[in-house]
Amino acid sequence: MPKSTDANQSTIVADVRKVGATVQTLHEVGKGCPDILVGFRGKNFIIEIKTEYGRLNALQAEWHVTWRGRVDVARTSEEALKIIGAIE
Repeated sequence: MPKSTDANQSTIVADVRKVGATVQTLHEVGKGCPDILVGFRGKNFIIEIKTEYGRLNALQAEWHVTWRGRVDVARTSEEALKIIGAIE
């Protein structure tokens, strides 16, 4: 059964794609893996999408702590666009 996404994920993904980024959804990987992988201007970004008051669950928190690279959390399209450097 497909894993559910946060209510704002489709909007954030669409807005990130509008600026020319590529997006691979990862939410079905599970085990705390963040929601999307974004490629923009030659760089990769791993982003966990949360709603306004959403929090990381235990698996997600563990993934974020043990990952030896950058991982960000975005609650809005504006936050996601700032993370990838599309806006200031």
